[in-house]
Amino acid sequence: MEWKTYYLDLMLVPLEFLMTIGYYVWLWNKTRREPFSTTIGINAHARRFWVPTMLKDIEKKNILVAQSLRNQLMGSTLMATTSILLSAGLAALMSSTYSVKKPLDDVVYGAHGEFMVALKYVTLLTIFLFSFFCHTLSIRFLNQLSILICTPQDVMSMVTSEYLSDILEKGTTLNTIGNRVFYSALPLLLWIFGPVMVFLCSLVMLIVFYNLDVVCGSGKAKIILNGESNYV
Repeated sequence: MEWKTYYLDLMLVPLEFLMTIGYYVWLWNKTRREPFSTTIGINAHARRFWVPTMLKDIEKKNILVAQSLRNQLMGSTLMATTSILLSAGLAALMSSTYSVKKPLDDVVYGAHGEFMVALKYVTLLTIFLFSFFCHTLSIRFLNQLSILICTPQDVMSMVTSEYLSDILEKGTTLNTIGNRVFYSALPLLLWIFGPVMVFLCSLVMLIVFYNLDVVCGSGKAKIILNGESNYV
């Protein structure tokens, strides 16, 4: 293994992983400390009030509940199907002897030996499988919620609004994690063509995610907590 062949992969690809992990650690801390400064925190706060609101008049809002949960299920099902299809395609490619497993030396910058090609495909396969795992768990919780939310609370006293809100939170959180894991595989797809593309694509994606995740505004948002008005 020659350093002149592998140094770009050894420098840029781990740096891409560290950048991505560092961004999500920062986002998690910001959401935990300042929940209303990120879209994730605002959405999580809104979901805690969604279930009690629907339960107050479930007979009139049952269609709205069914449509909302169906949209969530369709999104998770689509992403799970896409992830497993990509996993199957990568597995078939790894087990074959097709020439695409050997990229052209003139096109690829960085390492392009048999070991590195195999490492690239195994990394992608692992990420897509983990995304599939998260989305299937999300589908499980959302299906469970779609049944329990229409259960009369006077018949099953253990099915409280807090319990249903917890199920909804687990389902949506797993869906979000699955989506972000899936998106993290997109720069690695370009690793087939070299580590430089991985780093540049990851940098662009983090800039896009930052603008989507962080709520920027000079005005203060009014949030009602336990009957009291709070400004954030």
